[in-house]
Parts: sequence; structure tokens; C-alpha cells
Amino acid sequence: MTEYLIYFNQQWVGDHDEEWFRGRAPLAKAVVDEMRSAGVYVFAGGLVEDVDEAVTADATSGTVLFTDGPFAESKEHLGGLAVVEVPDLDAAKVWAGKLAVACGWPQEVREFGSHPDAG
Repeated sequence: MTEYLIYFNQQWVGDHDEEWFRGRAPLAKAVVDEMRSAGVYVFAGGLVEDVDEAVTADATSGTVLFTDGPFAESKEHLGGLAVVEVPDLDAAKVWAGKLAVACGWPQEVREFGSHPDAG
């Protein structure tokens, strides 16, 4: 089994009113519940929209320096993610498609590389 990251950038969401978002939440929750039932769920969650609340840890100088805000200014930032453990990319794409329909915006899929704790 392989782990895949399914995610979206906040800018892909588009402009919608609060009622529209409230209508999407149960649909997204249903997909996450389906992932759990299927035994593929590892993790899922949305991030706080305000990137100014981010903190960066940078050790490139040899000493860890913490600064408020994102590491780099960017027009796009991560909005939310799900991690699934499935047999292959085709299976991950099925879950990404379900999330895209439920959320109403695009989802991207990427396979995780090797884990640091893998033997």
C-alpha cells in the first residue's frame, strides 16, 4: 500500500457565500467517513486561511530561527489536505475525484516518497 497526499490550494476554492460553504461541509465529511469505512483514511483537515498565522522555522544558518508568517511570499497557499493509503495512483485518483465533487474545487494528488522511519 502507498500513501498519497490529496490537497488543494486556497486560491482554487473561488468566491462563494457562507451558505454555499455550509452546504459543502456535509458532503466533504461524508467522503472522509467513506474513506474511514474503506480503511484508506490516514488524515484529513483544512488549514486556517490566514497565512499570517503561520510560523516558519529556519535552521539554514545553523541556528533555528522562528519568524512569524510564511517562509516565502506566494500568491497560493495550502488550504487543506487528506492522506490516503491505497494500492496505487488510480485508487488515489478515485478519492481525489470524490473530494473534488464534494468540495466543489480541484484537488491535486501526489505520492509520498520514502518515510524517514522506514526500514
